[in-house]
Amino acid sequence: MMTTANKALIRLRAGNERFAAGKGGLSALLNHIQRDKSVGGQQPFAVILGCSDSRVPVEGVFDQALGDLFVIRVAGNIVAPSQIGSVEFAADRYGTRLVVVLGHTKCGAVEATVSELQRPSGEASPNLQSIVSRISPAVAEVVKQNPHDDAEQLLAKAVRANIMRSAIDLRHGSAIIENLAQNDGLRIVGAEYSLETGLVEFFDID
Repeated sequence: MMTTANKALIRLRAGNERFAAGKGGLSALLNHIQRDKSVGGQQPFAVILGCSDSRVPVEGVFDQALGDLFVIRVAGNIVAPSQIGSVEFAADRYGTRLVVVLGHTKCGAVEATVSELQRPSGEASPNLQSIVSRISPAVAEVVKQNPHDDAEQLLAKAVRANIMRSAIDLRHGSAIIENLAQNDGLRIVGAEYSLETGLVEFFDID
């Protein structure tokens, strides 16, 4: 039975609250019974497009077990064709109706982009530059509008702007996703994980 986007969001919020309070059940993720159950197939109730940062283990952050989440991780939680295709796959194949673009405080990829915009070095490899280039449009406006912010303030605003930009790009970067969002209950939200508190803040993009 398909889980609605609203029910999926409630489930993620509850799991994150357990994690932040130190009550998460990591054993559920590692449980061999759950592993055996997942062999026959999967039915993820949410798609998480998150950052690759080692401090943000998605199943742990949301206190979910094997088979619960369809996780896509890439530095800076950017949206490129392969990420869009992965979301299309999960939404079509498994009927997953909640997509969360998950960024986090003190994101290194966003920080590197801010630094490159302020002091261009031209030293990044072509592959790394492709990530910076996808983050730059959102971050450039933040840098331009906040010339007097200190580095910490600027990074915090840039992280949020990058999450919003990625969520919007995902929402409007695919006819399939656009159609599902308009006609079949698919919901895309942004979210920011706090390294300091362990809590995730969710926010709508529309």
